[in-house]
Amino acid sequence: MSKRQKSLIALLSVLLLFFGFVIMRIGVKPVNTVTASKIPAGEYDPAVWGQYYPLQYASFKMTREESPSPTGYGGSIIVQKSEMQPEILTLFKGMPFSKDYGEDRGHIYALEDLRESKRIGPASKGACITCKTPYVEQAYREMGWGYANKPLAEMMTNAKHPVSCASCHDPETMNLKITNPAFTEAQARRGIDVTKASREEMRSFVCAQCHSEYYFEPGTMRVVFPWDKGLKPADMYAYYSEKPNGFAQDWQHPDSKAPMLKAQHPDYELFATSTHGKAGVSCADCHMPYVRKDGQKYSSHWVTSPLKNIEASCSSCHTQGTVWLEERVKTIQDQTFELQHMAGQNIAKAHQAILYASNQPDVNQQELAKARELVRQAQWYWDLLSAENSMGFHNPSQALNTLGQANELAHQAIQSANLAAGIKMF
Repeated sequence: MSKRQKSLIALLSVLLLFFGFVIMRIGVKPVNTVTASKIPAGEYDPAVWGQYYPLQYASFKMTREESPSPTGYGGSIIVQKSEMQPEILTLFKGMPFSKDYGEDRGHIYALEDLRESKRIGPASKGACITCKTPYVEQAYREMGWGYANKPLAEMMTNAKHPVSCASCHDPETMNLKITNPAFTEAQARRGIDVTKASREEMRSFVCAQCHSEYYFEPGTMRVVFPWDKGLKPADMYAYYSEKPNGFAQDWQHPDSKAPMLKAQHPDYELFATSTHGKAGVSCADCHMPYVRKDGQKYSSHWVTSPLKNIEASCSSCHTQGTVWLEERVKTIQDQTFELQHMAGQNIAKAHQAILYASNQPDVNQQELAKARELVRQAQWYWDLLSAENSMGFHNPSQALNTLGQANELAHQAIQSANLAAGIKMF
């Protein structure tokens, strides 16, 4: 054997050892389709799935952890939002959110938190389980949207497990799937066939099927997403202004008598039009980052703040260091909260100004109606950020713009109320 051949063999041996080490370190353990197929369709117990996917299941169980947010906003401890924003008690006067508006806990608590919420009563309908359990898939298959109008207590009896594996995965293939029919319908109206979505798109769609704004169709209680005109605040408000499906309001404010809208965690709408969203970053990239254990690479199912695992969630793209990243997030959230708090206080004042004007014997009804429309729009814009879970971080520029508009609309509502009451403005 020549010297050259010996050198070549030695080089090949080193390369084989090197790449073998790399594969062991970063390789993803392939899905065993034979094992996966043992999970039957309709199996909603995450513990059963965990027998075949123990790493993912172990990380999912971490959502049971109750802890404060790293930045002071959100977190997974039930704290009433009115403690930080007392104006909420005025803004949601006359409806259940004034009684109970606590921070959300993890997915594992979805059914428990629903069951214990003071916003739920004997008249509550089955539509409320839509984003709380994978059982909604079976309910829709058996009853169509009829399940939405069933008593909530009846549907809760059948819903044994909270948001978990079956909410997002096909048990046979492990492919991502949509279980909320409202999301599929909303996307279809926008010309998007979710069955043809790419895997990267699905890594946001499975989150968006629940972390989005919706309303209940009057009469049927069908869940509807207000996306027909677009995802931006003005688009959704224009949609609601046309009273879609006969839906005119969530409630009437008892002071201003304005027909009000209640936003519901519009995380996807804010994110979709953000820099990250437009760049192709998915929800899972940040909230379910890839991690490694025992030589296996897998997606963490501890769905929580990216700041709790900032190296895996952020540092693969951002190289400025964890201190800089944490400071940047905190600055954005502080600025958003300051403007949100200010806008909320001014909207509360607007409700009171309208109440005062409406009690005047010679009130200008035209200006009064204008004030009510303005306060309705102001609170809708404010609530899009108040109900959203990132305190503006999902889309900082849009968050500040939306809250700025909410603040201005609140001032305009106060001005119209004063004009209606005959108060001279300078």
